[in-house]
Amino acid sequence: MGKLTLTTFLSLDGVMQAPGGPEEDTSDGFAHGGWVAPFADAGMGECVTEVFDRAGAFLLGRRTYEIFAAYWPRHDDPADPIASRLNHLPKYVASTTLKEPAWEGATVIDGEHLQAEVVRAKDATDGELQVHGSGQLAQWLLARDLVEELNLLVFPVVLGAGRRLFPIGGLPTAFELTASRTTPNGVAAHTYRRTGRASFGTMGD
Repeated sequence: MGKLTLTTFLSLDGVMQAPGGPEEDTSDGFAHGGWVAPFADAGMGECVTEVFDRAGAFLLGRRTYEIFAAYWPRHDDPADPIASRLNHLPKYVASTTLKEPAWEGATVIDGEHLQAEVVRAKDATDGELQVHGSGQLAQWLLARDLVEELNLLVFPVVLGAGRRLFPIGGLPTAFELTASRTTPNGVAAHTYRRTGRASFGTMGD
């Protein structure tokens, strides 16, 4: 049985939209795409590589799938720890519109029975069933308590607009910090394990 993990890049104000480039995702008029690039360094690459080293399969939203599928099959270097895993491990795509994915190893899972399909995919995975980006899917999974571990790479920039990972009205959930580091360019990488429902109290009691 695998473990469902979510890895994403976040700005200081919690935005996850279009970290990789200006044209990656301009939905809702987002004009700040590519905000990761000024802070990318070897330390960030090490963090991402360590995450991919634990992958047994991937669970992606349609938009992230299309971004990955347009790039990674054309960069299929067996020595690349990211390309080798994305191109050759199983990929599950949560979509109601994608019917015949062309990327090797990709399977569309039924949106009508998505929760059961996600659990089935996780149980069939040896290692981590990893979600990368996939904002709408990530929020859907968090709302149903399906994410067991978060890998958050927080970048020292405030964007003021864009899709955020944790929306208002999300499920109150507690996590414990299991790993943390900061890269030379100030990217703070944190790993959190879900521990249950959030608890509350009064300071000083």
